[in-house]
Amino acid sequence: MKNITFSADERLIELARLEALQCRTTLNGLFREWLAELAGRSERSRKADQAMRAMSRRLRFDRRPSRDELHER
Repeated sequence: MKNITFSADERLIELARLEALQCRTTLNGLFREWLAELAGRSERSRKADQAMRAMSRRLRFDRRPSRDELHER
């Protein structure tokens, strides 16, 4: 595991520590959760972009679908 050093306002750090205590974890634990969620969001976004690109290659936008086509099941 890598160590990271950050600088932040002392009051902000203290408030974050209090939040961590309420969540029964540490400031480090909260940071790890946040980092994992951030990384997961980026991965989901990348996969969604890939899916949209793949779909756009298959879809045609040169004409409007007919009413019947819109309501096909």
